Amino acid sequence: MTTSLPTEMRCVIAPDPGGPEAAVIAHRPVPRPRAGEVLVRVRASSVSRPDTIQRQGLYPPPPGAPDVLGLELAGEIAGLGADVEDWQVGDQVCALTIGGNADFCVVPAALLLPVPDGLTMLEAASLPENLCTAWDAIVRRGHVRGDETVLVHGGSSGLGSMAIQLATALGASVATTAGSEAKTAFCRELGADLAVNYHDVDFLEAVKEWTSGRGVDFIVDLVGADYMQRNLQALALDGRLSVLANLAEDSVAPVDLRVMLRRRLTIKAATLKARSVEQKAEVIRGLRTDVWPLFASGAMKPAIDSVFPLGEVAAAHAQLESSQHMGKIVLDLTAEV
Repeated sequence: MTTSLPTEMRCVIAPDPGGPEAAVIAHRPVPRPRAGEVLVRVRASSVSRPDTIQRQGLYPPPPGAPDVLGLELAGEIAGLGADVEDWQVGDQVCALTIGGNADFCVVPAALLLPVPDGLTMLEAASLPENLCTAWDAIVRRGHVRGDETVLVHGGSSGLGSMAIQLATALGASVATTAGSEAKTAFCRELGADLAVNYHDVDFLEAVKEWTSGRGVDFIVDLVGADYMQRNLQALALDGRLSVLANLAEDSVAPVDLRVMLRRRLTIKAATLKARSVEQKAEVIRGLRTDVWPLFASGAMKPAIDSVFPLGEVAAAHAQLESSQHMGKIVLDLTAEV
C-alpha cells in the first residue's frame, strides 16, 4: 500500500572521498518497500560523525546497504510492504536507518519509533541514532545505576548531549568534558554536575577531585585512543569504560594491564551501524520503553545546534567537522535552498 509518489528523489552520496564538498546531491528512483519494510517520506534527517567518516572513504556502508548517507530520519509513512501490521500510511515516525539523507527511505518496520508527542520533525530526526547508541552503551551494556558516577567525554556533541541527559535521568551523577566555556555551560544546562574545559583543566585531576579520589564508575568515551590511559586511571574499583568512537589518527591505544587487574576494570567498545536489523530492533524496543516517556515528562529534550536545507549538506558537514557545534546538526528536507 502506498500513497501517490514521485518517480525520482534527491539523496546525499559521496562517490569521491574527500572533504565536506564531497557530500553531493544525486537524483535516483524512489525505492519501494519489501516485506517487513515501510517507505518513509523524509521531512528531516541529520549529519552524524559516521557520515563524515564514510564521506572520507573510511567507513563504508555494510554489505547490501545503500551508499546514501544519513543514519536517522523523521517523516511520514508513504508506503507499506507486505506483512507490516503495526503501522499505517500517514503515521508520523522517526527511525534508525541507513540512507536517511534522502527524500524517501525504505526502513525495516522494526526500526521505527513514533514521533514523541510535542516534538517537531526536526527535533525527532535528531534523536534515534544518538539515543540508540547512548542507551545501548549506558543502559543495555553498561548497566548504569542511579547511585553511580558517570563521565561523558565530548558532552556538547549530539551523542554526548543525549548521554548526559540519559545518565542524569537514571539518577546518576554526571561529569563531562568539552572544549570551551560556552560548551561547558551548555553541558551544565543539560544536567551535568561537573563540566570540565579540557583545554584548561586535566579531566583526570578534575574527576579525582570531584569523586574525592575514588574515580567514576562509568565512562562514555567518544575520543578513543588518545584518552585510553587516563580513562583507566579515572575509573573507580569495578569501573567500566565504553568506547564509542576514535578521533585519534592512531587507532592503537596503550593499556596498562596492572591498572586493569588491580581495579577490576572492564572495557567495552561498540558501533551501531553494522549491526543486524534484529540487533538494532532490540535497542529500538528499549528506547521506546525506557526513553520515550522521558520526553513526554520533560526529563529529556532534543539538543539541536543548527538546521540546514538538504542542498547545503556540505555546509552541514563542515559545521560538524569544525567542532564548534553544540548538539545535533539537522537537515530540513522541506526547506528551499
